[in-house]
Amino acid sequence: MKKVAIIMGSDSDWKVMEKAALTLKGLDIPFEAHVYSAHRTPEEAAQFAASAADNGFGVIIAGAGMSAALAGCLSAKTTLPVIGVPLDAGLQGVDALLSTVMMPPGIPVGSVGVNAAKNAALLAAEILAVNDAELTGKLAAQKEAMRNAVLEKDAKMQETVKAL
Repeated sequence: MKKVAIIMGSDSDWKVMEKAALTLKGLDIPFEAHVYSAHRTPEEAAQFAASAADNGFGVIIAGAGMSAALAGCLSAKTTLPVIGVPLDAGLQGVDALLSTVMMPPGIPVGSVGVNAAKNAALLAAEILAVNDAELTGKLAAQKEAMRNAVLEKDAKMQETVKAL
């Protein structure tokens, strides 16, 4: 199975990005986590992205706040899918969200919501699952479990409403 790279602009981003790591771990997807800044370590970030496919990665998740240039910088150097996680480092993350989704033509970056690292990991898993029946089964089971949990809550709500 291909690995997923979790790249963040600062170690302080780990508070949010750890959710991606835990989600990947729960699905038995191998991953690595690194701190590379688009502004402070641009050469290292570019070199990582340029060699990611050759190093066994299938998807890159990039979390950054404020100007959130990291996802676009990584995407510019790879043909792998890059998923941006805009982080709330100010302005409730709206600045990072806009920076992440507003890529120029030819530099695609998929994006999830502000601080939505878990969803980024699930999207990465779905990308990898295109060629992995076992992973597809795990994701389907997870969605079925969520469905059942909601239906149980609805059943309890119906009992609550009847008791009024």
